[in-house]
Amino acid sequence: MPKPCAFRFAAALTLLLATQFCHAQDASNQDAGGAQDLAKKLSNPVASLISVPFQFNYDQNIGPAQDGDKYLMNFQPVIPVSISSDWNMISRTIVPVVSQHEIAPGLGSQTGLGDVTQSLFFSPKAPTAGGWIWGVGPVLLLPTATDRLLGAGKWGAGPTFVVLRQQGPWTYGLLFNHIWSVGGQSNRAAVSSSFVQPFFSYNTPTAWTFTLQTESTYDWKHSQWSVPINMVAAKLVKLGSQPVQFFLGARYWDHATDNSPHGWGVRLGATFLFPQ
Repeated sequence: MPKPCAFRFAAALTLLLATQFCHAQDASNQDAGGAQDLAKKLSNPVASLISVPFQFNYDQNIGPAQDGDKYLMNFQPVIPVSISSDWNMISRTIVPVVSQHEIAPGLGSQTGLGDVTQSLFFSPKAPTAGGWIWGVGPVLLLPTATDRLLGAGKWGAGPTFVVLRQQGPWTYGLLFNHIWSVGGQSNRAAVSSSFVQPFFSYNTPTAWTFTLQTESTYDWKHSQWSVPINMVAAKLVKLGSQPVQFFLGARYWDHATDNSPHGWGVRLGATFLFPQ
């Protein structure tokens, strides 16, 4: 079960998001068309749009005895850079801040920074003739964890790509990467891990977005899948002149290893947008 202080924090954050959402409704309704366009861009991982998400996650039933839990905040800035008249380079960074408890018997609690993942996508500015949007580039794993139980202790690198299509209110596609360890602590296990994220989203005229996706990981060293299924509702509003998308959703671990969460989890947070 959640620890009391963490539970109070999650409840306070939920109340704050709900309050901000209510205050921002009128401003959002005055500019519904522009908000819908921005919400649709947010459904595209390689859109030419600066965004700064703060994503909070809670998972439970971790470890062989399923008595551990984890709080995770991902800071995920996305910054597009025009590198020619036809191409963008999109930087996507994931900086995890973790607090976990009893993820294995006798390990106690750890709080701190996890390993940073840095992706660079090179993407054409215009879709293909068939309407497809794509990007490809490198992904890097940086051993920034402040505790050995919060990271792999390895430098890693590999390829990443994304392909998607947007038709009317619908967006569907796939994001993939694979990371191999290329250095780091010699006494830590080697990394060979694939990340697979198929996603489907629907945008409404009032800037609601409903998303169904997985963030599946396959560990080639141990031949194990972890498959969380995420169902998220999001609403784009304006706080003064600042566009912000608030989101709340549930996650179900359809397939998990002994060291992964089991059952249900929660995701909520906010994405700040800076249209160019």
